[in-house]
Amino acid sequence: MAENREAPGQEMVVVGRILGVWGARGELRVEPLTDVPDRFAPGVRVLVGGVLHTVESARPHKRMLLVKLSGIASREGAGSLREQLLEAPASESPPLPDGSYYHYQVLGLDVVTTTGEPLGRITDILPTGSNDVYVVQSEAGELLVPAIDDVVKEIDVEGNRMVVELLPGMR
Repeated sequence: MAENREAPGQEMVVVGRILGVWGARGELRVEPLTDVPDRFAPGVRVLVGGVLHTVESARPHKRMLLVKLSGIASREGAGSLREQLLEAPASESPPLPDGSYYHYQVLGLDVVTTTGEPLGRITDILPTGSNDVYVVQSEAGELLVPAIDDVVKEIDVEGNRMVVELLPGMR
């Protein structure tokens, strides 16, 4: 059953995007936006458009998932959710190994050099296949910072700060 309330005071992370409807019983075609497969396990609660739902079932289909949510029993009900995001509480994210971070933990960090020079704030993360690239925005413009050990020297999520050592030619 869907609950018509948001998850107040909880930081939420996007785990999927509804692409459309599958079948007549309200299954959703979902693009997973997470590497954590348990985000769509039966019984897990997700927020869609401010409404809390429970995952009843999920199964892979091509490069997406077919997800059945509580409170959605028809094609019409499911169709109204097209292009909506599925969110889950950040507190339910499984722990990562030391030195690894979820994107939501890195977005918004202030970036400074090892000498303390402020460079801006991380506004986006570009996956490249070999490593992510942090988009750092400041009044002076945009700086692309590769997420590699030679550049990123420290990430302090609690302190909202990333320390980097710029390589020659990065500016």
